[in-house]
Amino acid sequence: METITNELFALRDEAYHEFHKKLIPEIPEEYIIGVRTPALRAYAKTLAKRPEAYDFLQELPHTYYEENNLHGALLSLLYKDVESYLTELEKFLPYMDNWATCDMMGPKVFKKNLPLVYEHVKKWIASVETFTVRFGVVTLLGYYLDEAFEPEMLSLAAGIQSEEYYVKMAVAWYFSMALVKQYDATIPYIKDAVLEQWTHNKAIQKAIESRQIDSETKAYLRTLKVQ
Repeated sequence: METITNELFALRDEAYHEFHKKLIPEIPEEYIIGVRTPALRAYAKTLAKRPEAYDFLQELPHTYYEENNLHGALLSLLYKDVESYLTELEKFLPYMDNWATCDMMGPKVFKKNLPLVYEHVKKWIASVETFTVRFGVVTLLGYYLDEAFEPEMLSLAAGIQSEEYYVKMAVAWYFSMALVKQYDATIPYIKDAVLEQWTHNKAIQKAIESRQIDSETKAYLRTLKVQ
């Protein structure tokens, strides 16, 4: 919607635009407005009180990166029950086109509905859409490495077949955090080099960078890198 787009441009920070365009090179810079995340989230809270917020969610695809971020923020603000949220999310996922929009969502409504959401995670991970798959992996990482963890989830993530950088990086990130939180269940996947070589080595690298893993374990993980 033109009014909403204009309001986003009114929040533009030129210096932030110059900085942020380097972080999401897959998006042409002319489609990046340059709105800082705190400003965008504050705007989303204001917009959520206006009736046109619902109209905005129906206007897919959006043109600008920040419009996609705004879409993600509005979903959490407008749809408090999990069924409605998931219905609207499924409409949006095919239009998600970058890692930052994908990773910033983290809907709170998922926390009390983990069994239901997990059924969707399995479907997302099986998608052919890069950022739908990534969203599935990031959801596993964010919600299913603590009390809701099940060993089969490691197998699910390890079974992803993709040459897409942003999918492979998400899987590496997931396994690095799984080494932090579920070491005993995860280490066999690393010892047996179950993951594709690049993802395997990136997972080890990211785990070694973690302050939550002791130096002795880091030394052992270094021996497991695949040359």
